[in-house]
Amino acid sequence: MKKELDYFTIDEAFGGNQEWFTNVVMNIGGCGAATACDSCIYFARYKGMKEWYPFDEEHLTKEEYKAFSQIMKPYIRPRVGGVKKLEWYIDGLNRYIRDVNEQKGVNTQITMEAFSGNHTCKDAGDKIRSQIDSGYPVPYLMLKHKDTQKFQDFIWHWFLVVGYEELKNDMQITVATYGEATEFSLKELWDTGYEEKGGMILYSGLEKTELKI
Repeated sequence: MKKELDYFTIDEAFGGNQEWFTNVVMNIGGCGAATACDSCIYFARYKGMKEWYPFDEEHLTKEEYKAFSQIMKPYIRPRVGGVKKLEWYIDGLNRYIRDVNEQKGVNTQITMEAFSGNHTCKDAGDKIRSQIDSGYPVPYLMLKHKDTQKFQDFIWHWFLVVGYEELKNDMQITVATYGEATEFSLKELWDTGYEEKGGMILYSGLEKTELKI
């Protein structure tokens, strides 16, 4: 069985693309912020969280996406070694949402849980299945990997899992990054061969209430 989220395109690209960023720091190390931007656009477009994207979520443009990345930059900022901890992503996106709530006079919430790369591949597959089935994309952080040729563009990189297909002894996942959809074997991706692991962010508990003045 194959399942993929409804996603979005920007000037015919599949989601956002870090390579569009003209800011040097963001172009090199803005993948965490870009993943948060893509998550916010998805939630604005499909889950009613329109306040999370400061432009028109129904008419996405490259220039507005680049502007949004600069808004997100202070919250999930590129740094030496990258955004290499799951908790840094969670903290940054929570602060962004808190500030949006104050600016827009709304109460929007989402729960984020860090799922370490030290879990088994089976557990990771179960979480991805549950997330996608519930309508949530999955931010994924990969640090080092033993197969540097196959995963060269995904080493020390954040991206979004947006779909999966059940295979006999594996799961094929669809990921969005660099404005493209790419498919990987989860078993191969998860087995990095290194002790220092990345992992995933699990979204849940999406809520929105209007504040009474």
